[in-house]
Amino acid sequence: MVTSKIVSKDNVGSLLNRALDAGQGLLRLTPTWVPRSFLHPGKRIKLAPTDWYAYGAHRGGIDERWFASTTEAANENRTPDEGLSYVACEGQRFTLRDAVAEAGPRLIGKTMHEQYQRWPVYSKFFDNMGPIPHHMHQRFEDARLVGQEGKPESYYFPPQLNNVDNNFAYTFMGLEPGTTKEQVRQCLADWHKGDNGILDLSRAYRLKRGTGWLIPPGVLHAPGSLCTYEPQWGSDVFGMYQSLVEGREVPWSLLVKDMPPEKHRDLDFIVGQLDWEKNVDTHFKEHNYLEPIVDAGGSGGGATDRWIVYGTVDGRQLFSAKELTLAPGAKHTLKDPGASGWITVQGRGRMGKLNLQTPAMIHFGEETEDEVFVTHEAATAGVEIENTGSEPLVGLRYFGPDVHRNLPKVGDYLK
Repeated sequence: MVTSKIVSKDNVGSLLNRALDAGQGLLRLTPTWVPRSFLHPGKRIKLAPTDWYAYGAHRGGIDERWFASTTEAANENRTPDEGLSYVACEGQRFTLRDAVAEAGPRLIGKTMHEQYQRWPVYSKFFDNMGPIPHHMHQRFEDARLVGQEGKPESYYFPPQLNNVDNNFAYTFMGLEPGTTKEQVRQCLADWHKGDNGILDLSRAYRLKRGTGWLIPPGVLHAPGSLCTYEPQWGSDVFGMYQSLVEGREVPWSLLVKDMPPEKHRDLDFIVGQLDWEKNVDTHFKEHNYLEPIVDAGGSGGGATDRWIVYGTVDGRQLFSAKELTLAPGAKHTLKDPGASGWITVQGRGRMGKLNLQTPAMIHFGEETEDEVFVTHEAATAGVEIENTGSEPLVGLRYFGPDVHRNLPKVGDYLK
C-alpha cells in the first residue's frame, strides 16, 4: 500500500511548484481504482488478482481505472476521495483537483479555468466480464434538477487491453426505430416481474478493437465486454433502465438515483429523461461510430498520431482523444493546444524527464510510471517523447472542451 503522505489543499502550493519544475510541466499521476457493486470485473486492467476486491466484497469488484480525474465517483459507501487522481512528488501526494484549484491557468489553461473553474472531463478504463444494464446518462438540463451535470461520453477499444472478448462483446445502443414511449413505459411498469424486456426494443452492435463510439447524454446503451477507454464529461450521473442482467437484479434505486425524489415513481417523467430523437435515430451508427484518423500534422519520423475520439455533442466540442505510437528508438515532440491526461498502454520510454513504463501487473495502492498529466503549459511549449524499448510505445491522451480547431467530424474516417 502507498504510505506517502497526503498533502492537504492548503499546503499544496509549494509542492506543486516543485513538481512542475521537476517534471518541466508534467505531473506524475498514481492509479485511481473504482469499484462498482453491481458489476463483475473483466480482469484486464492490470490490477493484481489478489486485489480485485480491495475495497471489500461488499463494495463490489474493481472494474474501472480513472485517469486525470477531478470527478468523484458516485458510489454508495464510497471512500472520501474515490475517483480522484493523485499527483506524486517527493514521496508525497495531493489530488489533481487541489492542484487545479491552486494553479488552474498553468495546468488547464486560462480560458478553460475561467469558464469551468475545474478540469471538467475525465477518462477511464471500463472493464467488465459481461454486459452492463441498458442505461443512460442525463442531459445537462435534466442533471441540473438534482444539482449535477450531464454526461456525454465516448468509447475506444484499445487492442492492447483486449486479448479476450469476455462474455458478450456487443453493445446495445439506442432504441429500434419505431419504438414508442408507451413501450418503454411498459418496460418500467414491468420492473419487478423479472426481465423487463427493454433490450427487445434495442439493437446490438458488435464491438471492434481499435474503433469507438460517441454516446450523447440521454441515449440508452448497455456496454458489452470489451475493455473500453472512455473520455467523458466530468460527472457520474446515470439511470439504469434494465431490471435484470445475466440473472442479477438491478435495483430501482439505480434507475432513479439522479432524478428528483418526487419523480421516482413518475414513469412518464422517467421516460422523458431520454433524448427520444437520438435514441430512435434511423442512422444511429452513421451518426455515432468512430474509426481512427491519422493526424498528418502530428505524425512523422517514426511517430503516428491518430484521432480516436472526435466529433461534437449537440454542436459542442466537449472532449476528444488521440493515440500516439512511436517506433522503437524514435523521438517525437508532442505539441498540443491544450492539457491532456496520458496513459501508456504499450512499451516503455520517457516523456520529458518522466519515465514511461507499461506495467504487467499493479497491486492496489502501488504507484506506477504509466500515467502523466500534461499541463497546458507543457503541451503548448512541446514535450519530447522517446521510445527506449524494443516494441512500439503507445499512449492514449484525452483533452478537455474547445481545445482543437481541426477536430474531425463523426464520419470523417470515410473520406
